[in-house]
Amino acid sequence: MSIRDGHSFSEPDKVRVTHCSLTLSANFDARILDGRVHLSFERIDPQAPLVLDTRDLQIRRVECGEGEVEFQLGPRDPILGSALTIPLPPGCDQAIVHYTTQPQASGLQWLTPGQTAGERHPFLFSQNESIQARSWIPLQDSPGVRITYDARIQAVDGLRVLMSAQHRSEENGAHVFRMDLPIPPYLIALAIGDLDFAALGPRTGIYAEPPVLAAAALEFEDTERLVKTVERLYG
Repeated sequence: MSIRDGHSFSEPDKVRVTHCSLTLSANFDARILDGRVHLSFERIDPQAPLVLDTRDLQIRRVECGEGEVEFQLGPRDPILGSALTIPLPPGCDQAIVHYTTQPQASGLQWLTPGQTAGERHPFLFSQNESIQARSWIPLQDSPGVRITYDARIQAVDGLRVLMSAQHRSEENGAHVFRMDLPIPPYLIALAIGDLDFAALGPRTGIYAEPPVLAAAALEFEDTERLVKTVERLYG
């Protein structure tokens, strides 16, 4: 018997997303992310649709198989958002959702230059816990669903782009990332801003705005020692 997540519309016991590929552009003036997500999934029930969690997303179109499919965006719940239901043609195991976020997206914080420590550049950071990922990515927003992901993020020149993933490359303002370990959606993270790096050890470090970098590094100076302690205890 499957146990349903009461805070998700998704039905991973019928269709389960396994990989998420993001292509997004950050617009600081409009305070939106615009682009698409390419989802790969396993179909446990061949007759079931793909049901995703969303909150206040503008869904432009959905592609599956050879072309566009008619999707249904359910009524808005003030906490859960809206279910996005996508019918799946036979043999289809991938879907592309084209969408735009809203300025009030609960999982995105857009700071003006005056709200930052340096007061020179805008700053964006995400906070997906606990069910805020659905406000900027249409996905199965439940910790019971573990996915790998990759991303291509277009941002303003001169700003550093970070994600909870390996940074693979940068070209013409587009930053490419990849996470090969399956993680719950709430651990997908994005930050764009005037950020510098300070090493805390041979494999640990911290990113922060230049005016607060030294203080941040001091605050987290025990990170490398903590990692070594965990390894000694658990391997």
